[in-house]
Amino acid sequence: MRLTTRTNLAMRVLMFCAVNPGKIVRKHDIAEACNASENHLAQVINTLAQKGFIETQRGRSGGMQLARPDTEIGVGDVLRAFEAGLPFAECFDPDANTCPLRNACLFREALSEALEAFYEALDRKTLADLVEDNTALESMLSLPGAMQISICGTKESAPKTL
Repeated sequence: MRLTTRTNLAMRVLMFCAVNPGKIVRKHDIAEACNASENHLAQVINTLAQKGFIETQRGRSGGMQLARPDTEIGVGDVLRAFEAGLPFAECFDPDANTCPLRNACLFREALSEALEAFYEALDRKTLADLVEDNTALESMLSLPGAMQISICGTKESAPKTL
C-alpha cells in the first residue's frame, strides 16, 4: 500500500499544527520544515479546512490552526478524507474494472479484509498519539517565539524557548 502525496502532506500539516497549539502557522513555514511544495500544500490545506480538520485565516496575519483538539482528530479519518475517492485496486472500481478474473477471483476479498484491518489500526490512533511526547518531532516543527493568535482574533505572546 502506498499513500498519495496529498495524504502524506495532510498528515504533515496536521502534525505541524499540533506541535504548535494555539499558534497560527503559515504555509511557508510548513513547506520549509516538511520539504513540501507550497502549491501542493495549498490544495491540501484547502481540503483539510473543508473537512473541518483545520481553520484558516486569510490576509497578512493569516495562517491556520487545528479546528479541534488533536485528541479528537483520528488518523483513520484523515486518511479516509484523502484516499476514499481512490479505488485501492482496479477491481474496487465498478466502472473501470476490466479484470478478466473478476467473477472468479478471491484476491479482492483478501484485499478488502486487509484494507479494513489497515483502517481499523489507524482508527485507534489520534493526531495527539503522533505528536505528544515526541521531542524529536517537536524540535523539528516548533515555531519558537511565535505570536499565539486564535482564529477568533485573540492575541497573546507565546512563551519564548531557547
